[in-house]
Amino acid sequence: MKVLIKKALDVASIQSINMCKSLKDSTLLLPRTIDKQGKLMTSDSRWWCSGFFPGVLWYLYENSGDKEMKEQAELYTKRVEREKFTKTNHDVGFMIYCSFGNGYRLTHNKAYKKVIETGCYSLSTRYNDRIKSIRSWDYNKKWQFPVIIDNMMNLEMLLWGAKTFKNDRFKEIAINHANTTLEHHFRPDYSCYHLVSYDSISGKPHIKQTHQGASDSSAWARGQGWALYGYTFMYRETKNPAYLELARHIATYILNHPRLPEDKIPYWDFDAPNIPNEERDASAGALIASALLELSGYVNATERKQYISVAETQLRTLCSDEYLAKPGTNGNFILKHSVGSKPHKDKAPYFGEVDVPLTYADYYFMEALVRYQNLLKK
Repeated sequence: MKVLIKKALDVASIQSINMCKSLKDSTLLLPRTIDKQGKLMTSDSRWWCSGFFPGVLWYLYENSGDKEMKEQAELYTKRVEREKFTKTNHDVGFMIYCSFGNGYRLTHNKAYKKVIETGCYSLSTRYNDRIKSIRSWDYNKKWQFPVIIDNMMNLEMLLWGAKTFKNDRFKEIAINHANTTLEHHFRPDYSCYHLVSYDSISGKPHIKQTHQGASDSSAWARGQGWALYGYTFMYRETKNPAYLELARHIATYILNHPRLPEDKIPYWDFDAPNIPNEERDASAGALIASALLELSGYVNATERKQYISVAETQLRTLCSDEYLAKPGTNGNFILKHSVGSKPHKDKAPYFGEVDVPLTYADYYFMEALVRYQNLLKK
């Protein structure tokens, strides 16, 4: 594994520096994906994924200590700063914590700390005390108060903010949101709905459905990963055993699923209609691997061994030529074969981002590799 990981990190460094160079004159842009001709497609900082590429650079700096990587991480992190004021969606956590959060963790730059605090206040404005959740999106007339499972990921920034700034309100919001999601997003088998919309008057769910999965009743793979990752860090930060119990149940659902392939990289939806002739989702595989590696530290020896073994298989697969890009290819992204939102595959210009590289796949892959290396050191 050490040889594979070194190779992957070397490739990631080459690709990421090349990406930085390709965008050096586009001072407001960040990488997003590639088009059907393999050409780089970019976004500005308002796209929900804007924090992931800076986060990749920070993880690569953490691994190498390379001065150029740090300079590029600082440069691209700066491109996201204005999103600390974002109050129009829940993704400010992704945007700010993956970039400035990692930056502060590694440099203790006080300016980064202030950006994160502002981001926490911005995210808090989307919280509703009747529903006890953070609203995900503002659009769509049929949803009164939509909350998607992805939203769990943004709670990590609030919990960090609560500790760092001694702000109990941030912690209260995060815990209430996690508890509401625990109660309403999960099915009896511990798979989860992608979206639950709450009645804004009663506070009760009135719609449970998908937006990016195969069907309203299906298990969208990345959504299961968001849930696993989210309740794992909720346990880390609160030590509430209910969160650990749920994370273990989610892990059991994923790992024992009859349609999880032997190489442990899931199809984009566990219930996609044409398995095995469906796309895999490297982003879900990387996300689940990272979550399992952390969760392995909170469970008994048998479960720990299982979680690490599956994560190793996932990382080994992602380090293979099937998924890991060759330097100079893949638009300078690291991983191939991710799926953004297949239900939107006919919608230009991104066509659902099906079977393409995506920045969050690269981010959680880098995080998982760093976490695995840290496990080896123990």
